[in-house]
Amino acid sequence: MTASGSTSAAGPAPGVTPGAASGPPVRAAHRHPRPWRATLRAIPTLLRIGVAETVAYRAEFVIWMLTTSLPLVMLGLWTSVAAEAPFRGYDSADFVAYYLSVLVVRNLTGSWVSWQLEDEIRRGMLSMRLLRPIHPFLSFAASHLASVPLRGVIALPVAVVLLLSSGADALTRDLAQLAWLLPALALGWFLSFCILFAIGALAFFLERSSAIVDVYFGVFAVLSGYLVPLTIMPAWLAAVAQVTPFRGIIGIPVQIVTDPSLGPMGAARLVGFQALWAVAVLLLLSWLWRRGVRRFEAFGA
Repeated sequence: MTASGSTSAAGPAPGVTPGAASGPPVRAAHRHPRPWRATLRAIPTLLRIGVAETVAYRAEFVIWMLTTSLPLVMLGLWTSVAAEAPFRGYDSADFVAYYLSVLVVRNLTGSWVSWQLEDEIRRGMLSMRLLRPIHPFLSFAASHLASVPLRGVIALPVAVVLLLSSGADALTRDLAQLAWLLPALALGWFLSFCILFAIGALAFFLERSSAIVDVYFGVFAVLSGYLVPLTIMPAWLAAVAQVTPFRGIIGIPVQIVTDPSLGPMGAARLVGFQALWAVAVLLLLSWLWRRGVRRFEAFGA
């Protein structure tokens, strides 16, 4: 992905008041000498900035965390349903293990980059990022990665306590299978980040992309397994969910943890599925970004 073209960003971008995006001509990050060396040197600083931003905006961060607690609501609903008899192969312990795994995975793979990117495009602030030798995608990614450990610290204790009390027996104990969990989580985060970054980049072409984010989250909640396990969905809907990238964000990491019948080879195939979707989404994002930045600079010239 290139960060810029050869035109300047001296005027207003779409939806930005005149003068908001004024400044020197934007230079592409890939034209900076040894850009990857500069990027590697900057990553620790970007991570520290991300941690500082998370701490500085801790109230907003906690609110965002609370919005990801829907699995606890679904847990209460489904354990009530399964209290008297298993529902489609799930008993209460299975639902506890599933939804607490969803809670942790959602917190570790979620992102809010689409709103940030849309805001910077609309206000012309993206011009400053385009002047730097580090691609905006990498600077946003480092900032968001820095908040993941804190999210884990908040979500894991709740899940561990509830799992130990009623759902631990439903988790897999195959260490070879569990070895695929870390790559699955990493690819789940990457998929989520890339998709939301692409939606945010639609602000290059639309007045607002946040409405598309709302639609995305509605589809994501159903097809990822966030609301309901894919195995208890109607057959036609489960078949659709199986081939979408959304399953790679939530469903696959959760399945690796909660499906003892999967086995190491099955887990490896699922991670391969995630990797294929990650490459596809990244290629689409690269194309969208190049076109969007050219449009952004043309309006600012």
